Order: sequence, then structure tokens, then C-alpha cells
Amino acid sequence: MKYDFTTVIDRHGMDAMAVDGVGSVPGARPKSPKDGFDLIPMWVADMNFATVPAVPEAIIRRAQHPLYGYYDIRDEYFDAIINWQKAHNGAEGLTRECIGYENGVLGGLISAMGVFCSAGDKVLVHSPTYVGFTRSMTNAGYTLVHSALKRDEAGVWRMDFADMEKKIVEENIHAAIFCSPHNPTGRVWERWELEKAMELFKKHDVMVVSDEIWSDLILEGYRHIPTQSVSEDARNRTVALYAPSKTFNLAGLVGSYHIIYNKALRDRVEKQSSLCHYNSMNVLSMHALIAAYGPEGQEWLKELRQVLTGNARWACDYIRQHFEGVELADPQGTYMLFLDCTRWCEKHGKTIGQLLRAGNDVGVAWQDGTQFHGPCHIRMNLALPLSRVQEAFRRLDEYVFNPKDQNGANL
Repeated sequence: MKYDFTTVIDRHGMDAMAVDGVGSVPGARPKSPKDGFDLIPMWVADMNFATVPAVPEAIIRRAQHPLYGYYDIRDEYFDAIINWQKAHNGAEGLTRECIGYENGVLGGLISAMGVFCSAGDKVLVHSPTYVGFTRSMTNAGYTLVHSALKRDEAGVWRMDFADMEKKIVEENIHAAIFCSPHNPTGRVWERWELEKAMELFKKHDVMVVSDEIWSDLILEGYRHIPTQSVSEDARNRTVALYAPSKTFNLAGLVGSYHIIYNKALRDRVEKQSSLCHYNSMNVLSMHALIAAYGPEGQEWLKELRQVLTGNARWACDYIRQHFEGVELADPQGTYMLFLDCTRWCEKHGKTIGQLLRAGNDVGVAWQDGTQFHGPCHIRMNLALPLSRVQEAFRRLDEYVFNPKDQNGANL
């Protein structure tokens, strides 16, 4: 490979929540490991790979100019997004007027909901549910109504359309959050699923916010289909939210954007976003996006997807071979696993909290899946060099899932 996805980079002391934040908030973050074990960060959804070289080069180039005053957004920023969306998502007819900056996807979500809903309204969302949706929507005064995804006979997560419609009607819902690809399950929706969901939303006049921040991180063999692309009504009913932050590990720079084709809706969302007077782009974030969405970024992403696909396949195979009682669906996108540990915990008389702490003790900083409405689940980040993924699973095998006594018998 041209780019380096194997070097283990020390993030300590470099403001990384994934590393320096471990043990800092009891109950909300993984515990620090016991003596003798170094930390393997597998919880926060950022990557342990260096970003594409074009990004720091662009930031350094701009930072070398010693003036950082007020500025206008460059044409190159909008051109980069338009070209990226056309190349990766087949977006046609996208103009700069349809693109608007958002400080983050969650900020864009709240701005859109401020247009769609009144305080106290109910909003449909699938469960398992990204914890950021839960926190931001609850803080903003909305009530989430969960429609559970179901695993089919092949183990694939599917929407329960009958349950979605039932809850839309019974709870008088007129707004929904759609996550595509789905976090935390890693599901990449097929076109027929998107069409059926959007027809349901059209039937009951439900407006949609589609979080597509993971849309570039599709594993090999799958393809992302933008929610707005499945029909003309979907194009006009949906606020789509994107960012380079997951793709290129730029979350610390802050900078997302919306795509809204419906002018009346766009005007209202942009007005809502402007009311706080804080929704302003950082000049370095602008240069980072332009660089990331350039030719080198496309080449780097192609290699990254190969690495993530390999990591996911290796991890899923290992779990099925070594961790009896742990169930999972192979992810189709993102770099997260969502482990169902119900059977293992029942067999061994353990709680999910005890299982989490056992992994933390040996340096595997994984994430409590109950925050995502997984009753006995763990969310696990695989965006690390394969050597670290393999070391994490070796420790989980030896010390957590299959510990042995001094005579070599299973405990």
C-alpha cells in the first residue's frame, strides 16, 4: 500500500479523548487498565490512523500565513463537496446553494428539528440508537420513539416497517432521524429499503434528517445510496448531513455540512442554524476539507476501505471461532462492531458491566452498548492497525472470554 495503516501512533498527551480520556469519567468512559497492560483504544469513534498527508500539508500551508482574521468561504470548498458527492454518491444537480456549513452533525440535526418540530414533539428513530442522538435530542426537549431493528434469518439488521408505521400513527409523529449507514450496527441500506422507508414517511407526512456521516466508510462489496436520491419526494423531504470527520479523522477540527435541495426548507434550516451565532466555519477546517476531498484523499480512502474491510473480516471470524455465546452481524459499513453478549453473560453468570470491566482491566477500552439501547451489548472500534486489533482479541480470549486456571482448565 502507498499509505501507512500499520504504524502504531502514540496519542498520549495529544488531546485524544480515546486515550487521555480513559478513566476520567467513572461510569461513562472505560476504566484505565491494570498495571502491566497498555491501552488499546477501541471505544470513541475516531481512527488510530494518520490522516491523508494532504490534510496536514494544507493546514500547515495556511497556518504559515500569520493572519487569521475574518474570511469568506472559498469557491474551492463548495467545488470540493460537489465533486466528492458526484464521484462517491452519484449526486446530480448539486449546487453550492444546496450546501450549508454545520458545526457538527448533531448541531445540524437540532437545527433541522427546530424547523420540523415544536418543543416536546415525538421523533422516530431506529434502535439500537447512536448515543449522540439520544443526548442531543433529549437536551433539546424532544422525545425519541424507538423502532427496533430486527435481525433476519441471515442475521442481517432490517427495519420493521410495520412497527415504524404503527408508531408514526399512534404517536402522531411528523419527524424522523435516519442513520445511513446505521450506527452502531454498521448496516448499509439497500435501495428497496430506502424507497420503502421514504414512501412510508411520505404517506404520513414525516420529515427526515438523514445522518450520512459514515457514508464514505463502506466496506468492500457494499454501496452507499443517498437517502435523497431514491425519489423526488425524498429529495425534497430530507435534510442530509455529511462531514469529512469520520472519513479522514478530522473530528477535532469541527466541520460538517448539510445538503438541502428544497429551497423553502433550506432557508428555514439555515435561519435556524444562524440564531445561535456560533455556527461559523473555522478557516483551517475549510482548508482541511478541500484537501481531504482532493485526488489524494480519494486514493487514500480506497486503501483505508481495504484495511477496514480486512480488520472487520478478521475480527468477525475470530469472535465466531473463539468467543462462544457472543453474537454479531457482520458490519457492511463504518468501522464499529456491535456485540450481543447476552448468551455469554447468561452462561457465565456475569453482567455486561462486569464483562466491560474485565476487558478494561487488560487494556481493551471498548464501549458500553447499553448507551445505544443494546441491552447486553458492547460497541467496538476496529479502526486500528491490524496488529493492535489482534492483540486486543488475544487479551480478550486469554483473560476475559476463555480464562484458564493454573492447570489449563477453563474457569
